[in-house]
Amino acid sequence: MAKRSTASARDPTGCRPPREVALAALAALLPLGCLPAWEPLEPPEPAPTVARGLVQGTDAPGEGATVALVARRTRCGGEPPVLLCSGALIAPDVVLTAAHCLAVFGEAGPYEVFVGPTLFPEPGAAGPEGRFVRVTRAVAHPSHVPATHAWDAALLRLATPVTEVPPYRLPGGLDAPVSVGSLVRAVGYGDTKDAARPSGQRRQGLLQVTGVQAAAFQAGPAPAMTCVGDSGGPVLGGPEGGEVLWGLTVSGDVACRSEAVQVRVDALADFLQPFLDEAPPPLASAPLPVEALCRESCATDAQCPAGLLCVAAGDAPARCLLPALQAGTYGASCSEDAACGAQGVCARLEVDGDDACRCFTPCEAITDPPGPDEEPRAEGGGCAASPASPGFTGAMLLGLLWRQSWRRIPGGRSRTDSA
Repeated sequence: MAKRSTASARDPTGCRPPREVALAALAALLPLGCLPAWEPLEPPEPAPTVARGLVQGTDAPGEGATVALVARRTRCGGEPPVLLCSGALIAPDVVLTAAHCLAVFGEAGPYEVFVGPTLFPEPGAAGPEGRFVRVTRAVAHPSHVPATHAWDAALLRLATPVTEVPPYRLPGGLDAPVSVGSLVRAVGYGDTKDAARPSGQRRQGLLQVTGVQAAAFQAGPAPAMTCVGDSGGPVLGGPEGGEVLWGLTVSGDVACRSEAVQVRVDALADFLQPFLDEAPPPLASAPLPVEALCRESCATDAQCPAGLLCVAAGDAPARCLLPALQAGTYGASCSEDAACGAQGVCARLEVDGDDACRCFTPCEAITDPPGPDEEPRAEGGGCAASPASPGFTGAMLLGLLWRQSWRRIPGGRSRTDSA
């Protein structure tokens, strides 16, 4: 299990220090490369799938409030998503997931969620069956202990509310608590351990509760079992027609056969309610225009176009940039790198929409800053993201983020000590 990244500190200007910025974390997933200006970037080869459905589970087309947490996509024209975890919609603009899902990028990292039944389409399909929503804020539980999965919970604020499906209902004072012997239903996008199953499908399955503690509970197969990629996904219980969100998946046995560990949602009330009650942030002044990002510095993220971060690198002025790319400017809409000239790439400025994909030109490739009414001029060299295989890398990361022994969950037995 990789240790969860701590929250990024900020300097007095509001920009993230270089060593803390999400760009550094993202480099572990999408290696950066300084590409020759004359070398066109080829679209990535189809990547190995990152995750499949629940082991011994079935498709869950009606569970629209179960979402997938993915790494923010930066390239257009065929970049496959990188599945990090599953998650549960608990308000139109709030998702509950596991804290260890933020381990690679940290709380300030580049995230989006996928809403839909099929994240990884069948060969030949047009694309994922659903839509993506940008995450504007991620907060891990302050008492989370990565080594034990204690208080392994995190909250995500979405840029736009999800209104097409109702959120899951949180347990209240009149709801019966989880108890040993109860059947629970887990939902997620995780591994099926079956190569014949289609990848990236939202699936569900029944488990039976085998142990309950104050802040967590364990379950065994009945006959389903959660696995890699199901972390953060909802575990539902209660009477038919009145299910509530009893827990979220956080860990289990390495083989995904005998045991799953869940954090109890009713124990998270003090963490959930303040976040749900937060007032929306005040409207920021007009952000910097995308064509001026090489000329103008920034002081806070609010000065950057939606989805870009204000990043300070060494002694250079802080710039608005997209994680996995150097500072640069954005021009015309595009659908592939070939439309952006020798030095440009087609980058994803926003997660969705007609203007999401824009031609990106690194600042280093611009010799003379253009005037206010001119398009950026690309000349010379520059650095851009290399076309890595995020699906393959994501699969390795999921192995790091899943299935560490829960040896010291309060009240739980120790795997290393049990007979």
